[in-house]
Amino acid sequence: MRAADLAVDALLGLGVAAELLCVAGVLLMRTVFDRLHYAAAATSLPALLVLAAALVREHMTAGGLEAIAAVGLLFLLNPALVILTARAARRVESREES
Repeated sequence: MRAADLAVDALLGLGVAAELLCVAGVLLMRTVFDRLHYAAAATSLPALLVLAAALVREHMTAGGLEAIAAVGLLFLLNPALVILTARAARRVESREES
């Protein structure tokens, strides 16, 4: 097995482990805002680890560029999605209190 294959396996293993931690956080947290925190984290470090594995394997071919674009979209769109979801949850929470 080559060093590049070992690096890909290690990066993917770390990415999957980090994603599983985020999923466990979403499942175990009690409030919607705590769950959003873990859902947002699921698109940061795990995505970077999987991207690094894809770049080691694909280098800068079309597959590598597509992976960069996909992770870039995650980084750009996820904060907006989390903020909008938190605002909607806060509105629902405030209506239930009234």
